[in-house]
Amino acid sequence: MANDTFTALAHPLRRRIVERLSGGPATVGEATGDLGVSKPTVSRHLRALEEARVVTRVIDGRSHRLALRPDTLAEASKWIETQRTRWEGLFDAVGEYLQEERADRR
Repeated sequence: MANDTFTALAHPLRRRIVERLSGGPATVGEATGDLGVSKPTVSRHLRALEEARVVTRVIDGRSHRLALRPDTLAEASKWIETQRTRWEGLFDAVGEYLQEERADRR
């Protein structure tokens, strides 16, 4: 899996945009309003999200509507779940080993 998704989501401002879009498609103004940054900064962050295929943009005249790309986010979620399962297994093995060590010392 490409790291682009995680790179795009690494910045807190971009995560806020993604959180806002999780409620459904929105205009650029609705998704980025009151973030407290300049329009060029917003544009750079949106470009990063679009290039990572986290967000799509549909232009209808002067209106730009943004939406999340669930397929890209699903890939990231699947990778995270695989890692979580792997680490839980490793922690379980360490826990069992420590219990056996304690039992042997008694």
